[in-house]
Amino acid sequence: MNQSTKITRQQFLKLGALATSAVFLPQLDAFAASSKKVGLQLYTLRDLMAKDPEGTLRKVAQIGYKEVEPFGYSDGKFFGKTPKEFAALIKELGMTVPSGHYMTGKTMPKMKGTLTNDWKRAVDDAAAIGQKYMVCAYLFPEERTKLDEYKAFADLFNKSAEVCKAAGIQFCYHNHDFEFQELGGKIPYDVITSGTDKNLVKLELDLYWATRANQDPVALFKKHPGRFPLWHVKDMEKTPEKAFAPVGTGSIDFQRIFDAKKTAGMTHYFVEQDVCKLPPLESIAISIKNIDKLKV
Repeated sequence: MNQSTKITRQQFLKLGALATSAVFLPQLDAFAASSKKVGLQLYTLRDLMAKDPEGTLRKVAQIGYKEVEPFGYSDGKFFGKTPKEFAALIKELGMTVPSGHYMTGKTMPKMKGTLTNDWKRAVDDAAAIGQKYMVCAYLFPEERTKLDEYKAFADLFNKSAEVCKAAGIQFCYHNHDFEFQELGGKIPYDVITSGTDKNLVKLELDLYWATRANQDPVALFKKHPGRFPLWHVKDMEKTPEKAFAPVGTGSIDFQRIFDAKKTAGMTHYFVEQDVCKLPPLESIAISIKNIDKLKV
């Protein structure tokens, strides 16, 4: 998610309702649609989605994205639309929704549609829009102060995954960098991977955050072969700050990572850029253009 991994509950619930200072529109046609089935995590466009979800999704399709991964599902709605309405819009735009992001609900007990509140309904709604994966997106800082909390989450993930499995959906966990920082003498990511059933709980590897945590994605694939069906493809600036960057403009060797996709078990990948220095639509257009140059 954000650069410091300290998104607040209020920010999440508002779906990033801050105004976007500049909107990239005139040059969208300059980017030829990719021949690849490239996905986009819509958190990248959270400000635009908060203001105009339908118009924003139309621009995403125009740029050439074939798949989207939504976030912010709550109380039976995807960006204010019912599953039927959202599925119809996505179909009209020639896209699909193979995956979606969800929260644990531990710090948002009143929010419906989380792992701990009305999860069965969330699973049913995900199935209704064609999702094959449901991903726990993030653990808030107050949820992960000690190692025992990660152990409890491993149990929660196994239980949540059972509900998903019954609906033909695969449960996954999405990392940031904090899971690779030692806590209580252990690495939390190892607690999650070892404490969950490898078939019930798969992993969505965020390539930026893993790299920022000094982890080699290819080494992780080899350590847990076949457990990474989903990836977040985001780049890192070649600067001391290591800020987010459009794919293909930074320091990450994506071709090397894509060459290991069979070891990973990758089935879908999603462009994401948590913070964009350019207008977000321009950033995702640059990313898809550069992905088209890769052998994926």
